[in-house]
Amino acid sequence: MKAVLTVIGKDKAGIIANVSTLLFEKNANILDINQTIMNEFFTMVMLVDLSCINISLKELNEILTEKGKILNVSIKIQHEDVFNSMHLV
Repeated sequence: MKAVLTVIGKDKAGIIANVSTLLFEKNANILDINQTIMNEFFTMVMLVDLSCINISLKELNEILTEKGKILNVSIKIQHEDVFNSMHLV
């Protein structure tokens, strides 16, 4: 099972470290990552393998949302199938 994770917010130190550490602790594997900073805004998109996570996707989403509040960024995760369905033309 794969998911697309996005992070958007004002840039500051530690965003990538915090998100990747949280994913590691839940046994998720980052397959691909793309991040950029535009002026002061940080954006990141990750493709994550969730096939071995030790919690449910719903619980992971809740934990990521809370981590986003702490970091003052928006963190969203969507199952790859949902993401692909939403973006079909």
